Amino acid sequence: MKKYLLILFLFLTSAISLMAQDDDQPESEGANKLQERMAVYIQKKLGLTKAEAQKFSPIFLRYIVELRRTHRENKTDRPMLQLKVAELRIRFRNEFKQIMDEQRANKIYDYQREFELKVIDEIKQRRLENRTAPRRQRSVIDGF
Repeated sequence: MKKYLLILFLFLTSAISLMAQDDDQPESEGANKLQERMAVYIQKKLGLTKAEAQKFSPIFLRYIVELRRTHRENKTDRPMLQLKVAELRIRFRNEFKQIMDEQRANKIYDYQREFELKVIDEIKQRRLENRTAPRRQRSVIDGF
């Protein structure tokens, strides 16, 4: 029995290490879904037409990817990070203005922050609910 558990453990650890991602690889599926949901949320808040939304989504998703890369590259230098983010927003605002008017292009960043705050609140709420939920007894199998 111990032999089978050892083989199972080795198999699981090798499978987990194969699934681990490097920084150069694309983000996880969950992160991509969240980005897409953010894009849909912003489209609804801006009241985009179907044609505008089709043009907006790929540009917005590219903005999010570049924003994440900028954060990753400048995480130790806060003033440089703020400068790079501001430059990125200005560049993408010009791209957004080609799709919609300037007022709505400027509001994208407000709605982005609003969405992020809602996600953070949801995460906090779920963590709080998990703490107050009764814990079940762990079995020996749960450890593997």
